[in-house]
Amino acid sequence: MNELLKPLLKDVEKRMKQAVNVVREELSHVRTGRASPALVEHLEVEYYGTTVQLKQIASITTPDARTILIQPWDRNALPLIEKAIWKSDLGFNPTVDATVIRVNLPPLTEERRKEIAKMAKKIVEDGKVAVRNLRREANEEVKKMEKEGKISEDESKWAQAEIQKLTDEHVNELDGLWEKKEKEIMSV
Repeated sequence: MNELLKPLLKDVEKRMKQAVNVVREELSHVRTGRASPALVEHLEVEYYGTTVQLKQIASITTPDARTILIQPWDRNALPLIEKAIWKSDLGFNPTVDATVIRVNLPPLTEERRKEIAKMAKKIVEDGKVAVRNLRREANEEVKKMEKEGKISEDESKWAQAEIQKLTDEHVNELDGLWEKKEKEIMSV
């Protein structure tokens, strides 16, 4: 293998992994039928003049499958957190008890599950597009190297085949993430 191709292949693999990780992270924020700290931890809270993520000012637990318990480290943050939950597009009704906020998740209707599944599918599709764009960029780079005489035609074909293998691998991983998320969303 030509020494020019090693860093290119390593870089494209790293970037494809990052694309998959971004999708994985975004899917963790998609609501399923179960309570999860990931549903609210990214919410932005106005706290002493700055905007911070909820997870930075409170502990978030799930005592059962339908409840999220938020315990701020500063009791003055309770109304601020409650306001952030109301303002979010999650559709939750928080209740404040002395030192904690409880968020009870209503059961999802079939229609809402399908909407959520559609959102999750779009996240995965966007990830696949990102992976394919990385493939295209890498292939263009390989063809440019071949045209400039830095690598042979055989090396170019081999590199493009390797890039395709990486693409297939990461697209399959994204499909696996989608199947798992769809099961979570659609199970009652």
